[in-house]
Amino acid sequence: MTKQMLLTLAIGASFLMLAAPAVRADDDDDEGDQAAVVKALPQAKVSLGQALLASAHEGTPISAKFEVEDGKLQLSVYAMKADKFSEVIVDHVSGKVGKVEAITEGEDLGEARAQGAAMKGAKKSLAAALREALKANIGYKAISIVPSLKDGHAMAEIALAKGTEIKTVDQKLD
Repeated sequence: MTKQMLLTLAIGASFLMLAAPAVRADDDDDEGDQAAVVKALPQAKVSLGQALLASAHEGTPISAKFEVEDGKLQLSVYAMKADKFSEVIVDHVSGKVGKVEAITEGEDLGEARAQGAAMKGAKKSLAAALREALKANIGYKAISIVPSLKDGHAMAEIALAKGTEIKTVDQKLD
């Protein structure tokens, strides 16, 4: 190889080594990162099912999830009352509602509308679907439940964790 080719390869390799951590840092938002959630999950004293019940006075729960936001575990429930949506933050240690914020715009509103539409066609609550999924998957903890319409049927996608293993199951809501 010529010196020029070696220099070009060295510069390219250096660029890749420097760029890769920068890309990872941008992607390491933690929100939605199930591995980060599983790692932080032992801090939670409250289950996803308990959060669904705690948030019910704010409206019908239409989804729930554990997430890591700003490096901290958070338990979030989307709720629907009439045609209004809110995000209910449930304290993952005490089970008390900590904060309620209206969802009025952006991607969150789009997700809430889709989840609300799925729940309008549901005959079963998210809590009931979650109980069935956990009964069929002994030893797992639920980390999220999100409804959607699939082929015209209301379904809930439930992410479950056992140790570091994560799996997703679908549960019928109609």
